[in-house]
Amino acid sequence: MDAAGRIADGVTPRRAFLARWVGWVSLGESLGFLAPALAQFLAATFWPGTGFVLLVLAGLVEGAVLAWFQAHVLRDWFPRISRGRWILLTALGAAFAWAVGMLPSTFEEWQDWPPAAWIASGGFAAVLLLASIGTAQCFELRHHVNRAWRWIAGSAAAWAAGLAVFMVVAPPLWEPGQPTWLIALIGAGAAVLMAATMALVTGLVLVRLMPVAATAGDGH
Repeated sequence: MDAAGRIADGVTPRRAFLARWVGWVSLGESLGFLAPALAQFLAATFWPGTGFVLLVLAGLVEGAVLAWFQAHVLRDWFPRISRGRWILLTALGAAFAWAVGMLPSTFEEWQDWPPAAWIASGGFAAVLLLASIGTAQCFELRHHVNRAWRWIAGSAAAWAAGLAVFMVVAPPLWEPGQPTWLIALIGAGAAVLMAATMALVTGLVLVRLMPVAATAGDGH
């Protein structure tokens, strides 16, 4: 297929979109993740016992920052998408994800539950955490693509992959007695890799959704 044909069928624009998405979203999540990192530091150093509240609030900031960068690229393909709604929904979804993720360390009564209850509740919480941002964003994305529910599954897979990368990289490198700057550097590096992984997977999902959006006239 020649260049003209590739542009006509949308291949080249979609690849350009994917490249921009991965770059901007990786940057957005890397910057947004600084908010939870700062909240964790403040809770551990100055305000013990406030970790749950601070991290949920930091989740709002992280989600808003991520969503701003996402919307910056999304408007290239979906010009009628509402930047304000996208940011608000993403921020709420991220805060909810942090709230779910913090429950086990905040409320330790679950340790007295039988193993079957651990497994069931842990699996349910994992689904809620991974699907939270995609579900929230789907309320806006459904106006622009057909079968937008696929974004929920794709976003959940992206966050699962990103978190897996973080856990593979950071914890093995963290050791007792390390200086604070080294701990922070390792965490920051792992966070960037997590962000890039999430951005790549979500970008690939969006590229699959785009032909549907194009043929549907931006969902209308």
